Amino acid sequence: MKKLYEKSEITFTIILIVIYTLTIGTLKNNFGLESIWHMLGLLVIAAAMFLFVVRCDLLEKYGLAGWAKNNRSMLWFIPLWLISCMNLLGWFYPNYPLPNLIYACVSMALVGFVEELIFRGFLFKAMLKDGNAKTAIVVSSVTFGIGHILNLFTGQALVGTLFQVVFAIAVGFVFMLAFYKSGSLWPSILAHSFIDVTSVFATNEGSQVLNVVVHIAVFVISATYCIYLVKCVETPACMKGGEEVSG
Repeated sequence: MKKLYEKSEITFTIILIVIYTLTIGTLKNNFGLESIWHMLGLLVIAAAMFLFVVRCDLLEKYGLAGWAKNNRSMLWFIPLWLISCMNLLGWFYPNYPLPNLIYACVSMALVGFVEELIFRGFLFKAMLKDGNAKTAIVVSSVTFGIGHILNLFTGQALVGTLFQVVFAIAVGFVFMLAFYKSGSLWPSILAHSFIDVTSVFATNEGSQVLNVVVHIAVFVISATYCIYLVKCVETPACMKGGEEVSG
């Protein structure tokens, strides 16, 4: 895999996306989100990806070497934490008995790490190397959102899936710009993992009006924060590719 990575980061990333989606999709369909097999599959993928990054000395490149140095200019990532708490505003109830609840929570935490490293790390950096930042940001965010359409194959309703795709694209832009403007992937990983973990407890029994209001609020916060990041926060030198995103 190292030779493939060195030859073409784009090809490496595409193969990684295919392996991830097929493996996790198969495990989820056959055993369920709350199964130990689904959790172990994610654990193996996450561990393999992290060890690859460590052994190839790529921690700095993919924003895993430490927290953001420009924490204040990033507004301490407060908008990111607000977005990540959206599931806490509705009905909140464990959907699985123990130990399945533990398996599901660990799985969702791992999903946040794996998907951030794939889409905001490998894919974005590969495109940033060969193109400009604006294109890399858009493709990474849109690809991440469209990937959620695979939920149709796990029995999820069409309307709900399409709404999830649009929502994932919007939040994907926030995660992407948070990484691009800070140089650290950890804030996006933590926010993504928290959203996914709390989704294990979220139910659909709450008020539809509240649900709409919450999602509108998330879109407003996302758009406002993205505009602020683009116009007001300087891009770290380690993130500058062909063309910097600015106002």
